[in-house]
Amino acid sequence: MCGIVGYVGPNRAADYLLEGLRRLEYRGYDSSGVVTAEEGGALAITKTTGRIERLAAALAATPHEGEIGLGHTRWATHGPATDANAHPHIGGDRVLALVHNGVIENYAALRDRLKAKGYRFDSDTDSEVVAHLIADELKKARGKGPVADELDPHALIVEAVRLATSKLRGTYGLGVIFREWPGVLIAARLGSPLVIGVGDGEHFLASDGSPLVGHTDRIVYLADHELAVVTAGSIRIMGRDSATVAHSVEQLDIDSSQVELGGYPHYMLKEIFEQPESIRAAMRGRLDRDQATAVFGGLNLDARRLRGIDRMILTACGTSWHSGLVGEYMIEEFARLPVEVEYASELRYRNPPLSSDTLLLAITQSGETIDTLAAMREMKRKGHPVLAICNVVGSSIARESDGGVYLHAGPEIGVASTKAYTSQCVVLALLALHLGRLRHLSYEAGLRIIDELEALPEAVERALESNDVARRIAGLYASCENFLYLGRQYNFPTALEGALKLKEISYIHAEGYPAAEMKHGPIALVDEATPSVFIVPQGGVYDKVIANMEEIRARGGPVIAIVDEQDERASAIATEVIRVPAVADFLQPIVTAIPLQLLAYHIAVLRGCDVDKPRNLAKSVTVE
Repeated sequence: MCGIVGYVGPNRAADYLLEGLRRLEYRGYDSSGVVTAEEGGALAITKTTGRIERLAAALAATPHEGEIGLGHTRWATHGPATDANAHPHIGGDRVLALVHNGVIENYAALRDRLKAKGYRFDSDTDSEVVAHLIADELKKARGKGPVADELDPHALIVEAVRLATSKLRGTYGLGVIFREWPGVLIAARLGSPLVIGVGDGEHFLASDGSPLVGHTDRIVYLADHELAVVTAGSIRIMGRDSATVAHSVEQLDIDSSQVELGGYPHYMLKEIFEQPESIRAAMRGRLDRDQATAVFGGLNLDARRLRGIDRMILTACGTSWHSGLVGEYMIEEFARLPVEVEYASELRYRNPPLSSDTLLLAITQSGETIDTLAAMREMKRKGHPVLAICNVVGSSIARESDGGVYLHAGPEIGVASTKAYTSQCVVLALLALHLGRLRHLSYEAGLRIIDELEALPEAVERALESNDVARRIAGLYASCENFLYLGRQYNFPTALEGALKLKEISYIHAEGYPAAEMKHGPIALVDEATPSVFIVPQGGVYDKVIANMEEIRARGGPVIAIVDEQDERASAIATEVIRVPAVADFLQPIVTAIPLQLLAYHIAVLRGCDVDKPRNLAKSVTVE
């Protein structure tokens, strides 16, 4: 959940570290800090609670001049947001400084042992345990006698980190610098992402590629159980047995416009308005009109194997779980294939009875969501084929799945997912079309689906024209403390997603339900101060949803209705209306999500909330 940056080279490290932390602040913003090795190797540390700008002010008052350093922005797990709990942490008698992303499950036992040895703890964190543990292993290694430095000048610190990490239970992405080795940065990873940027006479470390933009377009992905020794002029990567392993340098496919605000007040609003293009990117090169199907380059399962699948499990967390629900409707309709959607956090601990022909599809924006990764690994362990839908190239889930599909949505920096959600729904529609054409879906039906998909970006552009209406309606209801979101069939997941967006960024209590379930309990909440947001475009259950709206209005509840452009019946009942273009049923969750995103955004702004960095949340959930 936290963000890590590192630098070693000829320039002042603090400049890159501060810029990189700003780009990684979506991963955590409880506190932040930097450490640099100054002249003579002395470790200089500055850290503050709160946002990165407080750290920037502290660094302006006390500049760091060192040419190697680490930075960290924290999402608190162990211990509250305090200066003492902020990273970096010191190990031993200031022999090293460390930053950590992840959770150490056995930290309490390790802490007790280290305290018994005389180590003093200044924080409540599990991370400080790792710093002292490395220092202790370094001390023990020195006690064993001289190391052949002429063969490997870094052997001592590599062994200390390797032995320390072998005693950890949990997840970690680590960056470590040492007082006596001022030109060396050690990185290690298990379950928490780390990448190394390759420069000319300099190297960079980061939790993901965004801090590297503008500095290098060459990147090395660190895999689980790997340890990297990084200097200004070299990178050496070692496996679990300390043997050097070959590494490939890959292209970083992000440009600066994707990680800058570009004139928008918030990343969330920018990413909402990027959705026509992110949807085009998700479909680009994947529609085959000649065969009336969708094509993918990375599924790695041939047509015969896919035809043999008798059941699919879609697993995800949060917003990605909602897109999975949309995918369930699509795949069952187009491919006539039984689908279940499971919370990854539950699936990883369950042992459901599954046939050998069950396919798992993991859905994730970051590719690092720890619950989704663990559920995927469990299913692979039991011999099931595993595919993934992911946005981040080189992420853990992308690398460990048998095959999959990239979203190509570009970096999503706002914590509340918008363009990744709609891109996931589009890719799931493509997958449903592909599976349908392998099974029973006719050529003509496939072409109709392609026609509807190709018209989707323009429909989303028109849906974005509801921005002013959404802003006006937000002004009417921003002071309300409870909302209901109601939809049926394809738009039930939309109701869940709309409610989640409002909760995430405005801190208003909101619940999503199938509209017909409203009578089975939630209607007790209805009063004049509780708006009900109905997703009610034309479709097979339109009349039923209209009846549910009437029931709300009869009890004095205000109704905000998301309707088709030509709708008259629903708009005559609703208190407020937001109109969107009419599209096929299976695409309604994408088009109707747009005004719900805008409504949540404008309500949050009016309530004075930090839209891009909502309290208690972080973008990539890499801890359980």
